[in-house]
Amino acid sequence: MNALPSHTDNATSSRSDKPGGDASATIKDPVCGMMVKPTKTTHHADHDGHSYHFCSAGCRAKFIAAPDSYLSATPKPDPKVSAGAIWTCPMHPQIRREGPGTCPICGMGLEPKEPSLDDAPNPELVDFTRRLWVAGALSVPLLIVSMVAELLGLHIVPAAWNSWVQLALSAPIVLWAGWPFFERGWTSLRTRHLNMFTLISIGVGAAFSYSLVATLAPGNFPATFRMHGGIVPVYYEAAGVVVTLVLLGQVLELRARATTGRAIRALLDLAPKTARRIGADGTEPEISLADVAKGDRLRIRPGDAIPVDGVVVDGRSSVDESMLTGEPAPVLKEVASLVTGGTVNGTGSLVMEARAVGSDTMLARIVKMVAEAQRSRAPIQAVADRVSGWFVPLVVLIAIMTFITWSWVGPEPRMGHALLNAIAVLVIACPCALGLATPMSIMVGTGRGAGAGVLVKNAEALQAFEKVDTLVIDKTGTLTEGKPKLIATETLGAVEETDLLSLAATVEGQSEHPLAYAIVMAAKDKGLKLDAVADFASQTGLGVTARVGGRSVTIGNAAQMKRIGADPTPLQEAADRHRHEGAGVILVAIDGELAGLLAVADPIRASARDAIQALRSEGLRIVMLTGDNRTTADAVASAVGGIDDVRADLKPEDKARIIGELKAGGAKVAMAGDGINDAPAIAAADVGLAMGTGTDVAIESAGITLTGGDLSAIVRARRLAHATMHNIRQNLLFSFLFNGIGVPVAAGVLYPVTGILLSPMLAGAAMALSSFTVVLNALRLNAVKL
Repeated sequence: MNALPSHTDNATSSRSDKPGGDASATIKDPVCGMMVKPTKTTHHADHDGHSYHFCSAGCRAKFIAAPDSYLSATPKPDPKVSAGAIWTCPMHPQIRREGPGTCPICGMGLEPKEPSLDDAPNPELVDFTRRLWVAGALSVPLLIVSMVAELLGLHIVPAAWNSWVQLALSAPIVLWAGWPFFERGWTSLRTRHLNMFTLISIGVGAAFSYSLVATLAPGNFPATFRMHGGIVPVYYEAAGVVVTLVLLGQVLELRARATTGRAIRALLDLAPKTARRIGADGTEPEISLADVAKGDRLRIRPGDAIPVDGVVVDGRSSVDESMLTGEPAPVLKEVASLVTGGTVNGTGSLVMEARAVGSDTMLARIVKMVAEAQRSRAPIQAVADRVSGWFVPLVVLIAIMTFITWSWVGPEPRMGHALLNAIAVLVIACPCALGLATPMSIMVGTGRGAGAGVLVKNAEALQAFEKVDTLVIDKTGTLTEGKPKLIATETLGAVEETDLLSLAATVEGQSEHPLAYAIVMAAKDKGLKLDAVADFASQTGLGVTARVGGRSVTIGNAAQMKRIGADPTPLQEAADRHRHEGAGVILVAIDGELAGLLAVADPIRASARDAIQALRSEGLRIVMLTGDNRTTADAVASAVGGIDDVRADLKPEDKARIIGELKAGGAKVAMAGDGINDAPAIAAADVGLAMGTGTDVAIESAGITLTGGDLSAIVRARRLAHATMHNIRQNLLFSFLFNGIGVPVAAGVLYPVTGILLSPMLAGAAMALSSFTVVLNALRLNAVKL
């Protein structure tokens, strides 16, 4: 075996000229660096004439997807800081920059705008964790020296050296571990965007600076600063422990915030990293997903994830589309069936032709939509924005008033109490929790919806949908499947039913009408022969005529029959019966004589009845708008258990007009549809709901897309809106209560009655946990049942 040295060390590389090798040799997995034995591992790959060996299938897949990135002698760049990657603030999405950093408005660490599977740990989390370990290690002896020893009456350090030891222990905490807080605090003052770090840096800086002066020049302090015995107290432990606790809160918050991108990463993980392309010579090499092009024929083996969007050209199998629709039942796929990247093949084998790749796939579009929705702002966020605008200056004013009040009327040492209480006010007031209340819930809620087949375009749509009291739905493609099927063939006896269907299908094969397609497909399913057509003509609003095998065939409505002198009366009763059952009726005449009828119906969606009842139980008024006739519309309304208001025989502009009338009457309206003709009404509604099986125009017009086209997804969207907005209100209420109670307590309002004071350390702990609590509450949305 010809082994090559690794560029990182002298261990044997995973490259070899043959897949076997010396059983005792260990070589390096080029992806993860783990040492493996070629004869023991079952994971191998060939590249550029050499064999490589891996510890797992995962490493092998990554290598196949991008071998050069693992073989290059140049270390791979950190994907977190790759050029062009946009980072943004969760509280202020208008802040955008390339690479990590801090928000100039609130001081929070920025996050990647769109998480990827290559996400390394957040650099800020790594840095703050390291600082937390150092601060925590020094805070324990600092507390022992400053407080525990005094409470227990121990003399661990001579009194003359006590303040110097505290200085030695607290200086690294404040000046190194807490340095990012001072940097952000200074930035907030310089940019006039006062925030949490303004308060922390002022409070901690005041405590440490005062203590430093008291240690270096205690003789300069008047009596009001001295304790009994003339000792000037120092508050190093307050400064050091507050920094430690704030770091702890930041680490906990950053870890919790990282999980809000879990939904997007889960979506990204659905797409396989490789695909099997069928070559012109019949070979099926495994290629990187990035190398798949439109028109490629791909082999989908049993259990494989489908790599891109396309159409089945060979084979038959059931596909799990739960990631797209939220429904667990597999869907049968055969020749001409559309398949979506990220869905999972069942037990059969398929050959597909790639139709959409890269950013054009449905999965990529879903990921982009979810990422954009997570960064959008709900109108309710304006409440927190207005409060945050004056909150920090007010807290600083309260801290100053607290200092002045305690320095005048407080117990001795008055200045010491004044300083500690003012610092406690600064530390406990955390506008961060207030700012996070809305965006964290929106991020988690939209991610949760994506996993349930509900794609939210922006937070405004989610908030508006909670207030909707009227749901307007289209019939075709929304309540029904949108795929008409032949349900009955009746004749007057002159011809057989199969002959009638064969003649009708032959003529209708020249038409583009949806009902014509249903007739043609029914004939093909029965294996009927379609003859040649001559003299085909279409009569607008009536039907079509043609000659087939020397016979004149006329197809259309009753007016069409009367036009050629064929009396439609003998089939009137049968036609009316089918119409009242929701079917469309086509009359057929042969050589000028009425021969029979064909009944075509658009099947009701299986979930429609239950979904309508569930929506009505949610308090929604249901209105159906359709361009179909009144008889069919009433039949569909009856089949789904009753609809409050049915409007039929409508044009596209009529639907938008009716939406406007409902809104003018005070209704909060949501419109659900799937076609181009629904787009104006969807855009006119307070909230537009597009069935994901519909047209791109309808989807672009909507604020919420239901990916599976299933009406039950509207129920899930409604429950998601309620749960998310309820969660936001909980977060806002907690933030207001926390600051409304915490700040007065820290200022010492309870001291005259109870003798209770809130130390800066307890204030720091409370402040750190407040933001963490808000994020944890938002994460509860992941467990909501939709």
